[in-house]
Amino acid sequence: MPFLDSDTCAEGGDYLFLPGFSSLNESARSEGSESLPAPLDHDLAHATALRNAASEDSARLGKVKPFKLVNTHTMLTGREFNVSKNGRFSRAECCHVAARYLPTDGPSVVEQLNSRAYIGQFSRDGTLFVAGFQDRRIRIYNVDRGWTVQKDILARNLRWTVTDSALSPDQRFLVYASITPVVHLVNVGSESGGVQSLANVTDIHEGLNFTTDFRGDNVFGLWTVQFSNDGRELVAGSSDKRIYVYDLEANKPVLRILAHKDDVNAVVFADESCHLIYSGSDDHICKIWDRRCFAQRNKPAGQLVGHLEGITFIDSRGDGRYFISNGKDQTLKLWDIRKMTSGSPSIRGSKQQKIPSFRWDYRWVDYPGMGRDIRHPNDQSLMTYKGHLVLRTLIRCYFSPLASTGQKYIYTGSHDGCVYIFDMVTGKQVEKLIFHRGTVRDCSWHPTQPMLVSSSWDGNLAKWEHLHGDKAPVSRFCSVQRPQFEMDNFFDSE
Repeated sequence: MPFLDSDTCAEGGDYLFLPGFSSLNESARSEGSESLPAPLDHDLAHATALRNAASEDSARLGKVKPFKLVNTHTMLTGREFNVSKNGRFSRAECCHVAARYLPTDGPSVVEQLNSRAYIGQFSRDGTLFVAGFQDRRIRIYNVDRGWTVQKDILARNLRWTVTDSALSPDQRFLVYASITPVVHLVNVGSESGGVQSLANVTDIHEGLNFTTDFRGDNVFGLWTVQFSNDGRELVAGSSDKRIYVYDLEANKPVLRILAHKDDVNAVVFADESCHLIYSGSDDHICKIWDRRCFAQRNKPAGQLVGHLEGITFIDSRGDGRYFISNGKDQTLKLWDIRKMTSGSPSIRGSKQQKIPSFRWDYRWVDYPGMGRDIRHPNDQSLMTYKGHLVLRTLIRCYFSPLASTGQKYIYTGSHDGCVYIFDMVTGKQVEKLIFHRGTVRDCSWHPTQPMLVSSSWDGNLAKWEHLHGDKAPVSRFCSVQRPQFEMDNFFDSE
């Protein structure tokens, strides 16, 4: 049974409540940060508290103030006596308990290959896990069947590495991208055949050409790709400074936007409607695009500034309002699109403030501004999180799951081989998962269970859980990977 599955909780079923919990406030750590940020003073903080709150009746029974931590035993007692008059836990109460059990124990190694892991993501329901490696291999694991390999795909026309992959909403198809204008679509459903998937031998790897002339003359690479909620479209960001939307039914790109002044490293649909698109680029700017009025305006709905260096990844909260971004300035930022401007934000004061900039290459050297309290003079972000390292590759960041944590946390990979988990409202670093010897480019939190998988350049997929001492953890190590001066082609190693 999934750990504290919200639907199960709503039906008043049995739960897996685990003993030995200590408050996160007591165990919170602020490693890598000399001063803690001020708590988020925004309506998002109140909304997050509501998503993780015990009922007033449970709080009264536990003799604590509203929105404070209520003992699990007290909540169970309150449900037994039906103090809330609902006969069950609400979704917020499920999160109030589940958010305490962070996936920090272990890890156990799911896979170990002699190749860098670039991608590692759970499917929407958590039954599958997709991992992409630099040596052309993309593996799909069946989580419910002991992490057995359901599909072993050898990528077609790979250039440097698999830059991104995505499962369709019905989990029947997978697309993978490389540093080329063509992504490939593979059928991974139960009817697709055996485990091994060799391009056009055991499976069809259908090429989807994102160039407008279909001749492939335009040389560019795709850094990120995502399915729409209905599975009919793909959105992608490219090295030619553009955003593409590909219609799978029409089998052609239907939108091509010259979006930024540099590579578009991050692009994501804002919510299930797929009307809004967020994008982030090496030009340091996040932009918001409204497809409903793009034909008339031919420009973004707005933009947000605050990063001093290029943006490596964006994750949407799924509500069409908030998102987070990782930046090469070694910061993770939280944004509210209601603060966006149509152009460069005005600068207050009589003298124009200079935006700090450095001449450096993040693939080979450390950030020159690291350790300094440097901030964009017109920073429009709600919150900034620090402590991790965004170097060498496009390191990813995410909101924690809605069903089990109410998106209370933000987590990210790091060049130092660790995974960092931050409290979104307080900005505190609540956990630092130490194991890998290479850069952790991607990490993924299971949608309903206290389980997280980190994917690293050391070739390991490491699974973190909440074990309560049931298993002895493996030996941990954390060492910064030194710059590697190697280039297989003229593209960078992102």
